[in-house]
Amino acid sequence: MGDTHLKDQVHTILSATTVAEVWDCLLSRLMEIGFHHVLYGFTRFHTSSGFGDDKDHLFLTNFGADYMQGYFLEGRYRHGPMVRWSVENTGACPWSWIRDNLDNLTEEEREVVAFNQASGVTSGYTIAFPHSLKRAKGAIGMSLEPHVGTQEEADEIWARHGSELEVICGVAHLKLISLPLPKRILTKRQREVLEWIGDGKTVADTAQIMGLNKATVEKHLRLARESLGVETTAQAVLKAAMHNQIFTF
Repeated sequence: MGDTHLKDQVHTILSATTVAEVWDCLLSRLMEIGFHHVLYGFTRFHTSSGFGDDKDHLFLTNFGADYMQGYFLEGRYRHGPMVRWSVENTGACPWSWIRDNLDNLTEEEREVVAFNQASGVTSGYTIAFPHSLKRAKGAIGMSLEPHVGTQEEADEIWARHGSELEVICGVAHLKLISLPLPKRILTKRQREVLEWIGDGKTVADTAQIMGLNKATVEKHLRLARESLGVETTAQAVLKAAMHNQIFTF
């Protein structure tokens, strides 16, 4: 892939206005190169005790429903060896890291390895993205065709395209985390009242500015809190801002 093509790919990603547009562009290139199955994850809510509510994360994938049922919905990803690696490191890592560190894996991690082996998801690479925020974690895993590709083949692809992949994935990641999180979409009114409250306005001020009564503003705030899964309006403003739901154009 020449410099012009790379620039075109980057421009397409930077010009995207939705998560779907970014994902389609990235996925198209990864599949063209040879990584047929991809899983991207990002959260701003990681702590030493875990990842928290799945609804607060952005997960994108083209893995099939059966695999995602076992890996994501049943919570195995929380104990994935490459997930732990991506939490503790940045950069790119081949999945041969699992084999090389098998003796140091926990029982839960070994169970995930067994699940992936049974699913044929054993050959690929993971890129962990750097973040300045302590609780923000993001990574992307790229797999060859399950039950078909080998790690040696993945290594050959990486030798040819690794530098390009780190650029494309890095740009896509930065774009994705600037877009509204799809699972936490607020209504226009909910966003507007949170923005005014976030600006320091009272409920009465907000009602006057928006031409509403106080009860209606309170209703929008309550629904926003429920949608965001928080108890207080201050928490709602913070979470909405972190999910890029307010103060956006």
